[in-house]
Amino acid sequence: MENLQHLFPQLEKVVVDKIAANAQEKHFKAGAILMDSGQYIKNTMIILEGRVKIYRQDDEGQDYFLYFLEPGQACAMSMICAIRQETSGLTAVADEDTTALVIPLAVMDDLMQHHRSWYQFVLQTYRQRFEEVLEALDQVAFKSMDERLVFYLKKQQESIGSNLVNRTHEEIARDLGSSRVVISRLLKALENKGQVKLHRNQIEILKLKLLAF
Repeated sequence: MENLQHLFPQLEKVVVDKIAANAQEKHFKAGAILMDSGQYIKNTMIILEGRVKIYRQDDEGQDYFLYFLEPGQACAMSMICAIRQETSGLTAVADEDTTALVIPLAVMDDLMQHHRSWYQFVLQTYRQRFEEVLEALDQVAFKSMDERLVFYLKKQQESIGSNLVNRTHEEIARDLGSSRVVISRLLKALENKGQVKLHRNQIEILKLKLLAF
């Protein structure tokens, strides 16, 4: 209860009470799939601890990173798909060990109909995720791979609140829809410019600049 009220201060106490009484707390190890593309969604999730990576897969099986879900945030896609009884077009993977509250569809329906603070929370969540998707689309459509890499590293830095990004070159390549060879070459170029320092399975951000190349 205290954790919920701290993470979601915008929600009325009665809403927090209903969530606490009806939601199920689940723990996911890093790498676990919380939501898969093509899956029917019967509940929504709000993140209590950890971090979840959201990405979309194209028709050729290529993954594209979209955004992270962090403590105090909810999965807008699961909300919309559950309410409309549609399949998900996104995949959610635990980026690190994660704890989430799973809220059944019937509870969501009740909250949407009777509690304005939850309704506003859902709209705000959907708007924020939509803006992040547009930002990711802009990167894919209009930016070169070197610009996308710098942007990606900056987002990682902001998300984890640290200059140490624990990502392999292979993982970054998968998130950006590129190859490990290309990402390794671009990271080495950034290191030569003194903007990052490369370690084993870790990138230390020194002073990243957009339009660096």
